[in-house]
Amino acid sequence: MRNIAKSLESLKQRIDRAERRYGRESGAVTVLAVSKTRPVQDIITAAEHGQRDFGENYVQEAIAKITSLNHHGLVWHFIGPVQSNKTSTIAEYFDWVHSIDRIKIIKRLNDARPDNLVPINLCVQINISKEQNKSGISPDELEQLLAECADFSRVRIRGLMTLPKPCDDFEQQRMQFNELKKLFEKINMNCGQYDTLSMGTSNDFEAAIAEGSTIVRTGTAIFGARS
Repeated sequence: MRNIAKSLESLKQRIDRAERRYGRESGAVTVLAVSKTRPVQDIITAAEHGQRDFGENYVQEAIAKITSLNHHGLVWHFIGPVQSNKTSTIAEYFDWVHSIDRIKIIKRLNDARPDNLVPINLCVQINISKEQNKSGISPDELEQLLAECADFSRVRIRGLMTLPKPCDDFEQQRMQFNELKKLFEKINMNCGQYDTLSMGTSNDFEAAIAEGSTIVRTGTAIFGARS
């Protein structure tokens, strides 16, 4: 069984080194622990060692975890594709959604967000690699989507997310993440209201940090490979 505490410490050390190496402020990068299919006890163990943000892909599985751990003060991120019939549940239980690619989904989340909760944080998913079978909008669709949701009060667009085509070459990883960074800087030129770049996984987070990532999603690096 993987030692979650040691894995978390090792991961944080790697992130610290990357922050220093690429001129980022200490603590600029948030670790999002991908906990889909992981047992509740693994999440509790990670939380006991300082991990606060957790990412889930499957709504029903996630709700069971969220309700059983609601006294732990955790932050829950939905990172899977959003189905229209799941928006009400996601709006009620999650703090973040990282996979936004349709104005219809933004509107449904806005309308379903309970009034007693702060606005739900959203990241627009960009299909940087232009893969046909991958979710996300193209970069040239972004400004129109942002304009269409400007009046929604129960959602807050925090920034952008991407999952580029996997590759092992560090410089190629950086090039793909740099495309999202440039798009992020472009939409911030006029308003400066976006603060989140959600990019980088267990396999490429150092390249993502080099290009400005503020949230890296890591499952294997914390919990080990899935069975």
